[in-house]
Amino acid sequence: MAIDLKIKEIAAINRVAVQPSEGLYTQSLRGFFEEIARLTIFAIRFFKELIKRPYEGTELLNQMYSIGYKSFPLVAITGFIMGLVLTIQSRPTLAEFGAESWLPAMVAISIIREIGPVITALIFAGKVGSGIGAELASMKATEQIDAMEVSGINPFNYLVVTRIVSTTLMLPVLVILADLISLYGAYVGVNLKNDVSFHLFFLEIFAKLSFHDVIPAVIKTCFFGFAIGLIGCYKGYTATLGTQGVGVASNSAVVMGSMTIFIIDMITVQITSLFL
Repeated sequence: MAIDLKIKEIAAINRVAVQPSEGLYTQSLRGFFEEIARLTIFAIRFFKELIKRPYEGTELLNQMYSIGYKSFPLVAITGFIMGLVLTIQSRPTLAEFGAESWLPAMVAISIIREIGPVITALIFAGKVGSGIGAELASMKATEQIDAMEVSGINPFNYLVVTRIVSTTLMLPVLVILADLISLYGAYVGVNLKNDVSFHLFFLEIFAKLSFHDVIPAVIKTCFFGFAIGLIGCYKGYTATLGTQGVGVASNSAVVMGSMTIFIIDMITVQITSLFL
């Protein structure tokens, strides 16, 4: 009898311990899908507002300057180091197989196809995505967005559309520039131990490089830029909790944007492999 009571007591404790965890799991899963649904509705609203007048051309140019031009120094430094380090790390392995002459082409294809777009997009998400999220969340907390609505200005068009379009247009440009600087960094890395002319180095690269390597990489950066801008604007524009929501919006914009970059990259690589 005592044993039966003990078993029932343990079973009751287990039910109490399991039920909250199951509820928490279900709640987290529901919250995830609700977040995806809200983000989808936000994206649909963006496409609707995109074709509406008035067009904020001046603000769009300001955002392109702020998002693109001011991000170039960080992207350039990252690109140069990326090309330099990749070349230095790859040389010993290729030298073991007597394939050191393939170093320029291998580094160039690796950078242009995959490493350059992804690393640049992650840097872009960390700098621009967090900045957009924090800026819009701060405007939300200080009721500046509400003031724009009262004054007759469409805040979604002025704040959101211009930023998403700017990130979509400027990230491919930054990636192309980062790739070129990375190739120059690779040239410097090759010449640390050898003496290779600039003309011969890039001749080796363009002999192995094709448009099938460049075009898909540039196209997917447009999706990277759109995702970063969309998530940053969504997190900032829908922020809550007042000033505390500024940090939350900034942090979640970077995390969610980075994860989205990897997901988009995985999908585009699979699609590209079907046609090439």
